[in-house]
Amino acid sequence: MSSASNSLEGAAGKQFYGTGRRRESIARVYIKMGPARFTVNGRPVDEYFRNIAWHTAAVEPLKFTQMLDQLEVKCIVKGGGVGGQSGAVRMGLSRALSRINPELRPALRKNGFLTRDSRMKERKKYGQKGARRRFQFSKR
Repeated sequence: MSSASNSLEGAAGKQFYGTGRRRESIARVYIKMGPARFTVNGRPVDEYFRNIAWHTAAVEPLKFTQMLDQLEVKCIVKGGGVGGQSGAVRMGLSRALSRINPELRPALRKNGFLTRDSRMKERKKYGQKGARRRFQFSKR
């Protein structure tokens, strides 16, 4: 990981940005070298994502790249539910990490951190109760 630390020398003082999307959520993630601090909408990450699965998903790219104690992360998240927001933070953080150090990009891509999850809510159709659910059928 020494080559990774060499490429981080130019990142000191600079701020890097990544956008993440998941379902209806959009996350804007800003990272810079500094004290290990991770905030989401002005609150600490473990306070915002109380569910362990959501917290793990949001922090996973930092653990994977072993940069958990080197970066200051600030996220602004809008829309959707908390689960979708954690996925959006994960993707935005991964994109920002690949900007701060382009050598990390292939590893992040291989492990699915940079792949957009395209699953969205299916729209309601006319003449039906929901997306797939139909009104009750009466034979007589």
